[in-house]
Parts: sequence; C-alpha cells; structure tokens
Amino acid sequence: GTGGTTGSDGDTDKGGDETEVIEPMTIETIDAPGSRDDEVTVPATEQPTFVDFFGTWCPPCAEQMPALAAAHERLGDEVLFVSVTTEPVGEGIAPEAVTDWWRENDGDWLVGADPTAELAAKLNVSAYPTAVVLDVSGRIQWSESGVHTADELVTEIERVLDR
Repeated sequence: GTGGTTGSDGDTDKGGDETEVIEPMTIETIDAPGSRDDEVTVPATEQPTFVDFFGTWCPPCAEQMPALAAAHERLGDEVLFVSVTTEPVGEGIAPEAVTDWWRENDGDWLVGADPTAELAAKLNVSAYPTAVVLDVSGRIQWSESGVHTADELVTEIERVLDR
C-alpha cells in the first residue's frame, strides 16, 4: 500500500473478520412473484448484494416485508436484492408453501432457498429476520437482525453503492 488514507474510517486497520471476503455461493431460487425457478449467486460479483434472511414460520419476517418492498422499489436495480429462507424447501416444506407466503406478503423480488443453511452460516446469520449488505467485493458491510424500516434498509444499502 502507499499509506495515504482517503478519510473513510476503518480502511487502514488490517485484519478483522468483519472484512473477510465471502466466497460466492449458488443457491436455488423459487418460482414466486418477482422470482423464478432458477439459481442465483450470493454475493453477486458485479454489484453489491442485499440479502434478507426469513422464514415462513416467523411473524416478524412477515412484518419486515413492506419495508423490504419499499427498499426494493427504491434500490432494487442497483444491487442484487434477494430474500432467502433456510427452510428445507422441497423436503420439509413445499416450494408452493413459500410461494404462497411470498404472495400473501406482497413479495415481488428474487427469493432463494438455502436448505443446508450454508449461506446463512457464511454470513453469520442466527436470528430471523436478518438483513445483510455486502459491498461489490463481497465483504459484509452491515448485518443486523430484527425488523427494520425502509429508510434504515435504504441507508445501509446506499453506503455500498458507488455513487
């Protein structure tokens, strides 16, 4: 390095697990409004990533949905915006059950399944819902469980946008 800092704090201290690059992982996506039966790689390598971890069994996750919808409306085209359930989709729960929950809660963006909870483990998710923002290099810049407002979500996502 050349030693000059640009004034953004934290850039100079080396090490610390918070800044490790998360190895991208491909998960299946579910056929639901705004989503399709396909796959997605998280975190994205071409743009920042926003992940919402949810469960259909989790009332606060349903409560979080309107704010997610508002945040998606504002910034959905600037990041990979995806909600992920760690439920055993295709085994313990039918994909249709997730689709129905998604529709009832007005989801209209990509929804993925992480039945092995491997992605959740990579991102240190232990509670639901949890929102995670990763920058374009795949480093976690924000991760917080609980229900957030659309403004909170947008603020955290905007911090990783190159603008």
